[in-house]
Amino acid sequence: MIRKCICELAIFTLAFGATAASQSQNSVTGQPSSKVADRTVNNLFNYLNMAGTEKAGEFQPLTPRQRTQIYLHTMINPFGFIKAGMSAGIDQWTDNPEEWRQGASAYGKRYANILGQYSIQRTFTFALSAGLQEDNRYFNSGKSGFWPRTKYALESGILARHNDGSRHISISQLGGVAAGAFLSRTWLPPSQSSAGDAAVSFGITMGGNIGFGVVKEFLPDLGRAIANKRKRSSGASVRNADQHLN
Repeated sequence: MIRKCICELAIFTLAFGATAASQSQNSVTGQPSSKVADRTVNNLFNYLNMAGTEKAGEFQPLTPRQRTQIYLHTMINPFGFIKAGMSAGIDQWTDNPEEWRQGASAYGKRYANILGQYSIQRTFTFALSAGLQEDNRYFNSGKSGFWPRTKYALESGILARHNDGSRHISISQLGGVAAGAFLSRTWLPPSQSSAGDAAVSFGITMGGNIGFGVVKEFLPDLGRAIANKRKRSSGASVRNADQHLN
């Protein structure tokens, strides 16, 4: 759980910076943000499974083509590889699992383990969501007030939208997380190969998904706040420069 929290918080820190950079880029001149910043933000939204900054009221069902494109993007998203590398590094540091010991080969096993679980989870979630017509993307609530937004964010960790916009228990997400947790036991060493270990892994992942929904809900607000602060700072600098010239 600690490993997951550390890695997710690191990714979210990158998200804050990238979102702010994208929104404030060339704010004084009014020119569009750089392609690199836009690509970074798109990768982060894809990694976090967010529908950008769209609100729940703007929901539109995914077409089969869109659903497939999102899935393929998740499988090659650089932030997925970064997360796997960070998680493997923490496991290497804590000697987890201990049977794999230390060294470059051990790190490779830990990296492959994290990436394998991630890939299984995303693939099963994609297949089930396509068959059940579920949309697991996170849409901003559009609500006002901290507690209503927080309640919505926590619920979104286990709910998915159907094509009519209604939200129900996400069978595809539960199935994908369970598949990643249980199938990975086939290659893990004895200290982590039991059904109980898989159940713990399943619970940790679902708990993290539910908890970090709150961060997803307020992430666009933080990005806008940082961007507005930078705009005001840039505007003040321009005015000061004009005053010195005059």
